Amino acid sequence: MAIATVNPTTGQTLKTYTPFDQMALETCLAQAQAAFSAYRTTSLKQRARWLHAVADLLESNKQAYGQLMTLEMGKPLKSAIAEVSKCAWVCRFYADNAASFLQDVPAVTDASQSFVRYQPLGVVLAVMPWNFPFWQVFRFAAPTLMAGNVALLKHASNVPQCALAIADIFHKAGLPEDVFQTLLVGADAVAELLADERVKAATLTGSEPAGAALAATAGQHIKPTLLELGGTDPFIVMPSADLEAAITTAVTARLLNNGQSCIAAKRFILHAAIAEPFLTGLTAKFKALKVGDPNLGTTDIGPLATPQIRDELAAQVTACVQQGAKVLVGGALASCLAALPAALRQGNFYPPTILADIPPGTPADQEEFFGPVALTFQVDSFEAAVQLANGTPLGLGASAWTQSAEECDRFVNELEAGAVFINGLVKSDPRLPFGGIKRSGYGRELGREGILAFVNAKTVWIQ
Repeated sequence: MAIATVNPTTGQTLKTYTPFDQMALETCLAQAQAAFSAYRTTSLKQRARWLHAVADLLESNKQAYGQLMTLEMGKPLKSAIAEVSKCAWVCRFYADNAASFLQDVPAVTDASQSFVRYQPLGVVLAVMPWNFPFWQVFRFAAPTLMAGNVALLKHASNVPQCALAIADIFHKAGLPEDVFQTLLVGADAVAELLADERVKAATLTGSEPAGAALAATAGQHIKPTLLELGGTDPFIVMPSADLEAAITTAVTARLLNNGQSCIAAKRFILHAAIAEPFLTGLTAKFKALKVGDPNLGTTDIGPLATPQIRDELAAQVTACVQQGAKVLVGGALASCLAALPAALRQGNFYPPTILADIPPGTPADQEEFFGPVALTFQVDSFEAAVQLANGTPLGLGASAWTQSAEECDRFVNELEAGAVFINGLVKSDPRLPFGGIKRSGYGRELGREGILAFVNAKTVWIQ
């Protein structure tokens, strides 16, 4: 696969890179192993100083880094700048909390002294996606480096400038040479990297097929992995909900990052008692959104990252409509492109779209729609809402809207997801563990769990 910056707003190829050859990869692996030997002995205080320096660089250059993300994958610039700030937050969070997360945990046993000590594993390979090109990397890197591991980044091949910029940030912040390295390689290099004995663990955020392939290879070599894969997150609205708040939040929950988020609300499950006013309000807000150049502050929806993603989304919508789904707004790609300035018509744009009255048997039943398309369903009861919400093989996040304490408690207990948010959109937060169940992956990033993902929980028994 080509490693190149292709501007999704215009379709222009701006810069191409030659993938690393075998000799270059061997050098990187040797350097990573050597770096770990020294880095693992550095103090937590020193690591924290480096992470604070990383945060300082991110904050002082957030405009430039935001523009780089927008250039390579098309997210609105205002969202990209906010992403950089969030990366600084996760660095400071682990810099400030790693010591307490990693302290020895005593246990009362038959020994004079017994405890658990957390120690780093070594070189960790991160296979990261393009949709949050900075955040996905930093939410892995901050806890992993604070734990004393070193990192090799295989980023998505359409965001190479972001990948190189991230490595440069760690270097400029003063971290030892080769503690964090970016590898310019395609997906075909991952299996060989995992097979190398110097790589001790791996993490992947991405598609289900990519996660399955990485896990299978890691399993052959008995190496731990963490997977954060796709989601078809439900957004359930009950009769007691604050309807205006739910509608307003629904727009953000579905369309953040141009709709390209694993934890975006994808399926809106509406109780029949409030379905009509909810859909009326949601449709009005979708119609008011401005599609266009993501560099402009007035733009709400930019292009999708690649033509393939746009074409797959269009095919999914077409299949639903052909089988009887009703389009409330959007859905017409040609009209969307015709309304854009001529310079943008080769971009990967897709209109904000709402589908209703979706019959069984369409792609909306099981597939993830990775773009600005809201799938809406009506139910007559709490039980039907939960059954529909849980009726997919994925289980990343879920949002439910109700003012009933009983319904709240039942949603928390009955929804099959790695995270349940009541009266709010699903989001990642450094203070809380993040991850999914079922085919959405396993393991947890962020929170205390995130820093323990790649450590040896060593039992110590002393008599």
